[in-house]
Amino acid sequence: MSLITLAFSSSSIVALAGFVLANEPAKDALPPGSISRAEGLRAWTRIEAVVTHPRCANCHVDANAIPIWTPAGETKPRVHGMNIHGGKSRIGAETVPCSTCHVTSTLPNAPAPAPLNAGIDWQLAPVEFIWFGKSGAEICAQLKDPQRNGGRDAMALVEHLRHDASLSGFIPRAWEPGAGRSVPPGSFEDHVKDMTVWGAAGQPCPD
Repeated sequence: MSLITLAFSSSSIVALAGFVLANEPAKDALPPGSISRAEGLRAWTRIEAVVTHPRCANCHVDANAIPIWTPAGETKPRVHGMNIHGGKSRIGAETVPCSTCHVTSTLPNAPAPAPLNAGIDWQLAPVEFIWFGKSGAEICAQLKDPQRNGGRDAMALVEHLRHDASLSGFIPRAWEPGAGRSVPPGSFEDHVKDMTVWGAAGQPCPD
């Protein structure tokens, strides 16, 4: 095979992969209004159980940037050990960088107590995505508000999930944290489906 042919084939594969990734949300899409409010609220109940689970909520802390953790064998969150502080950078650049222990890796997480890792650089969620300690209704209102969710509509939220998964990011890793750690209910694909259903129902929130 010539170098030109090989280069063309490689670029075609990359382009195809990009096309598939870009069209992933289209596979998930449901027509707006095709889901009842009642079914949307049931989907939200399941979403709430995921986003408030320690595996998802512990890094969505306030501007004080003090991470929360839930050690192996425990179910309640508490302040991260070793006086870890995310700082204004949200990555601990001012004190001890998160990357000191949390390496970027697509390999499966090792059993507890080894540090959790992901395919992207470890960091606290942006300040705009603070929801640790909030009620389900408060988080619901936040997730549907483009001014507080990164400018995303319902399908863009699903696209965010898919994009994170393509990088082996934090979201899918919540269900694969390594032996000895609790996981949110359901699966990553269940969560994507629920987000899609909730979006098609108009993103209803509990009263």
